Amino acid sequence: MAFYKYFFLIAYFRVLVSSHPVDSAAWGKKTSRVLKEVEKYQDVAQQIIDFTVNGKGKGQTYNRLATFTDKFGNRIAGSQNLENAIDYMLQQLKKDGLQNVHGEDVMVPHWVRGNESATMLLPRVHKMAMLGLGSSVGTPSGGIQAEVLVVKSFDELKKRADEAKGKIIVYNQQWVDYGTSVAYRDFGADNAAKVGGIAALIRSVAPFSINSPHTGWQDYSNTTKRIPTACITIEDAEMMNRMADRGTKIVVHLQMDAKNLTPVKSRNTVAEIVGSKYPEQVVLVSGHLDSWDVGQGAMDDGGGAFISWQALSTIRQMGLEPKRTMRAVMWTAEEEGVIGGQAYYNTHKVNASKYDIVMESDLGTFTPTGIQFHGSDSAAVIMEKVASLLKPINASKVNRLKDRVDGEDISQWQTQSNVPGASIDTQNDKYFFFHHSNGDTMTVLNSHSLDLCSAVWAVMAYVTADLEDMLPR
Repeated sequence: MAFYKYFFLIAYFRVLVSSHPVDSAAWGKKTSRVLKEVEKYQDVAQQIIDFTVNGKGKGQTYNRLATFTDKFGNRIAGSQNLENAIDYMLQQLKKDGLQNVHGEDVMVPHWVRGNESATMLLPRVHKMAMLGLGSSVGTPSGGIQAEVLVVKSFDELKKRADEAKGKIIVYNQQWVDYGTSVAYRDFGADNAAKVGGIAALIRSVAPFSINSPHTGWQDYSNTTKRIPTACITIEDAEMMNRMADRGTKIVVHLQMDAKNLTPVKSRNTVAEIVGSKYPEQVVLVSGHLDSWDVGQGAMDDGGGAFISWQALSTIRQMGLEPKRTMRAVMWTAEEEGVIGGQAYYNTHKVNASKYDIVMESDLGTFTPTGIQFHGSDSAAVIMEKVASLLKPINASKVNRLKDRVDGEDISQWQTQSNVPGASIDTQNDKYFFFHHSNGDTMTVLNSHSLDLCSAVWAVMAYVTADLEDMLPR
């Protein structure tokens, strides 16, 4: 049976190729022509760099972002503060002379933290730093007081399930990397509830802290009881682990007033420079405007949103006119599960063939080294040539990724509609020190690094938008 299936696929492929012939020589010739075309942008790329790093644009990104974050602070989805921040951004984008500035409505979750506290009562009284996790339910009135069971993994929790009933489960999972360790934040409460735990406290998903907890979204399943859950500091998780290893009884009082309210309307924030020759074709740059309800949301993701604004602003201020439309989108409710990005994709995917590339910055705007790229080999070769224009600021590396680039809001464009994707690569080794914490403030960012990131974003977006042909799928 397998042989006939294989034979059929080969036959089908031959028919497909014969009806849609691919002339590799022609593609090679076309790519060669595009590479030569890119070389002509060396001077304009240097002008963009000079404008952004040393000229009129120097410090613009930092100053605009600092004004914004100092004025509004953190901006959680569902809050009036986020909507006030979006109103402000729409005004500023129009004031900056950008085109088609508007908001696109999105229904978003509305979770409210409320008052919260965690206090160790035994073996000593110790007030713990904690942050409730997004979508968590609250505790009953008066809170929860119970003995603690400390585990290092889901496997250990399963092995000790007979000890878990009626206890507060504390996870002291080790940091591996974000993609691995975040599973404990995402599913810690659900796994604790399955074995009879009455609450879950998760070691912050971070490699380092100074007694500072990190929050984030978490998920309940539909088959288990919803129990309160929060993140605690690395220090407290390790301390309770040491106590437990000594056989010490640990009792904690947890109070959380968290509530999940009715979803409300928010908006993706959109601005453009309309293309001079192919206005229906789009090069998209983006970052998300919402943040967690701690810190200032400057690093995650104010920097990404504002270098996207700056990319368009720089091109507009310099009087350049790209052939394609350059569009900046500042997503809403990324933190609650890519709500804004999903809504935008659902609305605009019908025009996916007109999207040249989708770009998102959501992993820090520190000193840039280049970009991540996902797309065809031919497109990658072209983007490597475009990135070579950034050699003067040492940001010309292209990291080709097989699946998709970082940036959840643009993931579906790549995985479902085959649109090339890019994100910025930076020296972000300390990103998760501050991620989703009170430490995410303007102090984490550097004005010169933001200028460099803005230059990368502007050069990559403008040159791609101004080439005669779209990137090959």
